Amino acid sequence: MIDLKAEIDTIQSLIGQADPDTRHQHEPDLRHMIERLRANDLAVPAPVKRLHQILLSEAIEAQFDNLPV
Repeated sequence: MIDLKAEIDTIQSLIGQADPDTRHQHEPDLRHMIERLRANDLAVPAPVKRLHQILLSEAIEAQFDNLPV
């Protein structure tokens, strides 16, 4: 658990420092860490779940930003 916690903290730090327009690109990394927690029967912290939802929303929004009008 300690290693997973440290890895999640690192990813959260990277996301916090990332450009707001591109930080959604870290979503797959965070999703992978969430999957690893669940695979080890560990609870996913609520802040991590919220951050993942935010990144998913940003990723969806970014897809629509590239559509021609």
